[in-house]
Amino acid sequence: MGVSSGGPGTGLLDRRVERGAVDRVLDRARAGNSAVLVVHGEPGIGKTVVLDYAVRRASASDLRVVRASGVESELELAYAALHQLCVPFIGPRLEQLPRPQRAALAVAFGLREGPAPDRFLVGLAVLSLLAAAAEDQPLACVVDDAQWLDRASVQCLVFAARRLLAEPIALIFAVRGPGGDPRGVRQLRALPDP
Repeated sequence: MGVSSGGPGTGLLDRRVERGAVDRVLDRARAGNSAVLVVHGEPGIGKTVVLDYAVRRASASDLRVVRASGVESELELAYAALHQLCVPFIGPRLEQLPRPQRAALAVAFGLREGPAPDRFLVGLAVLSLLAAAAEDQPLACVVDDAQWLDRASVQCLVFAARRLLAEPIALIFAVRGPGGDPRGVRQLRALPDP
């Protein structure tokens, strides 16, 4: 689901559509169903304000919140953004993953040496990791500046987002509006509506 910011406003009070979209996605996660929201718009339009609203609402309704932000200087660092998002779960959950997924994620995150991991296995490991974490408490994964995510992170997050169904997980992304898309961020905009 993409939510367009319609122009500069005076704050979140003017963002009824965006607040409603955030609330629906979080409600679905609380009810045990996955949902994805992509907030897109031009720089400075207030996408981060919408994400902050999502974090406050999720925290107030007992969803566990994990955040990541794309950073332009990390564009070439494979799995950098994915690491930000998944690091809270690595300690308690890594050993519970099937061996091939565990090995792929350990290499991707620099916990173990080895050849570049199969991205399918890394994506599957992220899917398993998020689903396992959500068993304990519904989860809200909030990613700002998705246009600056490295390609490997985008691919894994899109892979996971397309396969999450009956897990209590909300994935919320903010991405800049039209422009170049060298890492496949447009795939986020094409995710199915919740």
